[in-house]
Amino acid sequence: MKNGSAYVSMRDITKIFGTVKATDNMNLDVTKGEIHALLGENGAGKSTLMNMLSGIYIPDSGHIFIDNKENRFTSPRDAIKAGVGMIHQHFKLVEVLTALDNILLGYNVGLFVNKRIQKEQINKIMEKFQLDVDLDKYVFDMSVGEKQTLEILKTLYRGARILILDEPTAVLTPQETVKLFKIMRRMKNQDCSVIFISHKMNEVMEIADRVTVLRKGRTIDTLIKENSNPQELTELMVGRPVDLSIKRIDKLTDKVVFKVRNLRADNEEKVEVLKGINFEMYQGEILGVAGIAGSGQKELCEALAGLYPIKEGEISFKGEDLAGKNPKEFITRGISMSFIPEDRLGMGLVANMDMVDNILLKQYHKSKGFLVKRKPAAEKAKEIIQKLDVITPGVHHPIKNLSGGNIQKVLLGRELDSHPELLITAYPVRGLDINTCLKIYDILNEEKKKGVSILYIAEDLDSLLGLCDRIMVISNGEVTGIVDARKATKEQLGLMMLGNKEVDNAD
Repeated sequence: MKNGSAYVSMRDITKIFGTVKATDNMNLDVTKGEIHALLGENGAGKSTLMNMLSGIYIPDSGHIFIDNKENRFTSPRDAIKAGVGMIHQHFKLVEVLTALDNILLGYNVGLFVNKRIQKEQINKIMEKFQLDVDLDKYVFDMSVGEKQTLEILKTLYRGARILILDEPTAVLTPQETVKLFKIMRRMKNQDCSVIFISHKMNEVMEIADRVTVLRKGRTIDTLIKENSNPQELTELMVGRPVDLSIKRIDKLTDKVVFKVRNLRADNEEKVEVLKGINFEMYQGEILGVAGIAGSGQKELCEALAGLYPIKEGEISFKGEDLAGKNPKEFITRGISMSFIPEDRLGMGLVANMDMVDNILLKQYHKSKGFLVKRKPAAEKAKEIIQKLDVITPGVHHPIKNLSGGNIQKVLLGRELDSHPELLITAYPVRGLDINTCLKIYDILNEEKKKGVSILYIAEDLDSLLGLCDRIMVISNGEVTGIVDARKATKEQLGLMMLGNKEVDNAD
């Protein structure tokens, strides 16, 4: 079946992985010159559907029409020939090459490449879409926003007229997001079609023309943005009414329990990545950490958890000196700390193991003998499933086969089971749908009520402003300020993330 008005038409698309029907007769129509948002919970089928449109997966059944012509893509190269390009969350760039070399890499421009001619063609595309890329700059010297613009330019150079953006603002500052939205609008004005996958409702409401909502592998509805609102869209995503407000509860006391003084650390290349970090945390407070990707957040949380070597500085919790100690020493000294790392399936959980084995790993680390019992771990896994609404076929199902949101809930459940007094969380809601995010915010607030001090590192400024008591901003390994989350603005945080220190300090 063709759709005469649609530039992209996906009809009755089904894709099955093993026993899971990832997409179930899905339909999507996108017109020329529109920004079309795809909304849905984790596991709703958004990425699977777009991976079929971009040639990464082949549908088991269904039809894909581009400009009224049916296509069957067996590779991303086929999709690019038809004008479809996808920008993934993790950029596919070679760090040690220049922007120009990345654009030309792997593209069929003949045996001998005349870089001058290619450069002229690329400059024409940049002028047409008002893109700003230094073609001679090496990728390792670029910011996240520059890398993303390069990915878009690379895709346009290959002839894309349909651009798929998968969670493109996840690692951008507010200022970089504004630039990206300008690029998207210019593409729309040039009659390109932009498909925008996002979990950030405010961005969907700002940039999209129409929104298609997916739920559990099915297409639920397509709406004109102006005729809808976040509440309606969320209810369509989840299938029931949802309270969208992020709740902040007051911190319990003004008792300082955690202190960091002059914390310094080098990376493997002996470059200083933490440059004299100072801050305190109160009992029962959520202290947020904001910063552009790569500003030192990862090294900070790993250093506090005893997993990253420090050069100098003081880390003390309730008077106990933690500097230079490892997690095993924390346990032997009775220090109750839990760490939710950025890399869920690298540092956090073992992907090939099931829930029971992942819980046993934590228990074994704490046990004094060689034997740990499986039955209590299985019971604990069932408790976590029930308490955190983990969707899994069972406690013995491999972790790697769960959706991102469910993996995160398993990790949170396991770490909170040790009843920590200090919780360090690195990007706990990254890439998760709004319903799962709200669930995790509630979990963190419950811990806060118990008097747990929580360090909450996040990219989403809305969650930082709504959930935290204070927000510490890091830029290039330094603290540019600590502000009251009730009074701070996104613009203020964005400037501080770029290194501006001229901000009132909340300490």
